[in-house]
Amino acid sequence: MYNVVVFFMQLGVAIASLFNEKVRKMWKGERAAFSYLKEHVDPQARYVWFHAASLGEFEQGRPIMEELRRRHPDYKILLTFFSPSGYEVRKNYDGADLICYLPIDTITNARRFLRAVRPVMAFFIKYEFWYNYLHILKHRDVPTYSVSSIFRPDQIFFRWYGRQYAHVLKCFSRFFVQNEVSRQLLATIGINEVDVVGDTRMDRVLQIKAQAKQLSLVEAFVKDAPQVFVAGSSWPPDEDIFIRYFNEHRDWKLIIAPHVIGEDHLQQIISMLQTANDRKIVRYTQTTQEEVAEADTLIIDCFGLLSSIYNYGDVAYVGGGFGVGIHNTMEAAVWDMPVVFGPNNQKFQEAQGLKACGGGFEIKDYSDFAALMQRFSGDEAFLKESGSRAGRFVKDQAGATDKILATVAL
Repeated sequence: MYNVVVFFMQLGVAIASLFNEKVRKMWKGERAAFSYLKEHVDPQARYVWFHAASLGEFEQGRPIMEELRRRHPDYKILLTFFSPSGYEVRKNYDGADLICYLPIDTITNARRFLRAVRPVMAFFIKYEFWYNYLHILKHRDVPTYSVSSIFRPDQIFFRWYGRQYAHVLKCFSRFFVQNEVSRQLLATIGINEVDVVGDTRMDRVLQIKAQAKQLSLVEAFVKDAPQVFVAGSSWPPDEDIFIRYFNEHRDWKLIIAPHVIGEDHLQQIISMLQTANDRKIVRYTQTTQEEVAEADTLIIDCFGLLSSIYNYGDVAYVGGGFGVGIHNTMEAAVWDMPVVFGPNNQKFQEAQGLKACGGGFEIKDYSDFAALMQRFSGDEAFLKESGSRAGRFVKDQAGATDKILATVAL
């Protein structure tokens, strides 16, 4: 049944590639993977294979890749992606020796791929459970690990109709899961080679913090500002809420780093802000030191700065919670600042942890947001303590990378 599903999946991708540029890149990339490997694989090298579906999973695997390379430079690293949103952004990542798309999980593809690379070890990040690849790895006695994985009772593995597919999980040598619930769920289906180590993203955001950029324009913007609110990865439903508030309350400076940086979206944001007639708005790529110092709102109209920009804020808002799900809350929390987000956060372990420790706050509508901001504005001790709790949460959860590498058989 699985291989039938994969066949139709492959057919669907081929058809969709005719109409969608993103899917076309994936389709072409998967087909080119074998020629890429034939040309670039060193037959004398020992490869450790990391597979990440997309960019978020890559960030979870990155601390392990980099620490493994530091400790064991004699190994080479193969990094594969399923999604163009990961591959296209990180295809030039210098922490891996080979980077390509992973061909879709047919028996033929899995055999060809593993013959070409012959990895000595494999790491699959979070939700990657490819049946044919994993069974062939197990057949070849290749140690294979699931990293930063997290399980919930509603997943197919724990339903009566998914017990057959759940056998794929027994292909892993060991699981390094994020929480105790995941360990207990795996135990119900006879899987006990499990360590609860937390999320490697905590290690990654601490790395990012240590490498943060000093941004002179942002420093000029926040200088002498009473309080600064940073909205990161925002979408229109998020902007409808916080822009309305800051149009009415001018005692905060506002930094907006939208998720979609397109001219139409940027102009929409500017139009919403200009309902307050005397608001001074500047765009990061179009301003000067003098102009930005006089502005009330700074719009970040380029990529790659958000994780450093959080350093300059007092409160962070992380977008996506009124859509498919919130973005990276840890990049903000690591700077000892409270983090606000929308209601679609139930499947995000880190958001649940932030809420539980008092460093994260869920809002459902404008009235929730306004009440929370009024409290932040009027209670400095509450603001400071909330930020401290968020920062401690990240630091207390760190260390998964060392725990994993202390266990794997290198």
